[in-house]
Amino acid sequence: MSIEVGAKLPGKVSGITNFGAFIDLGEGKTGLVHISEVSNGFVKDIHDVLSVGDEVTVKVTSVGDDGKIGLSIRKAQEQPVEQKREFQRRDNHEYQGNRDRNQRSAPKKQFTRAQPANSKQDFDSLMSSFLKDSDDRLSSLKRNTEGKRGGRGGRRN
Repeated sequence: MSIEVGAKLPGKVSGITNFGAFIDLGEGKTGLVHISEVSNGFVKDIHDVLSVGDEVTVKVTSVGDDGKIGLSIRKAQEQPVEQKREFQRRDNHEYQGNRDRNQRSAPKKQFTRAQPANSKQDFDSLMSSFLKDSDDRLSSLKRNTEGKRGGRGGRRN
């Protein structure tokens, strides 16, 4: 009997190690089921799930050129069809709330939309207030980081 990848075969547990279980497939063929392929859940100790002599159904996952056979009990079991879950989209302000909670900066200024009639003047005033605010933040940042690890060539004694 030729063992091919994807085939489901009956087998018997012939040995257990800390990393998996050896399965006797008959005709002198033996394959390894890695501990991660034993069941769908987390397996801390393989002895809790399998013992020597257990009859199992395995799926062939790989056949190496050197004769090593990779097996999986988890993939051989019939998987229940999972239903797709519907996820609700969150509004952008919910994400913003989480981001603001993690930052220790000054409260953000809220800019309002400019009226189209005075768009040139409004744009200039918005730009100047933005530049002023940006300079204030930059100087505050430099002041706070100079004392920590030397800053950018700051004070050294």
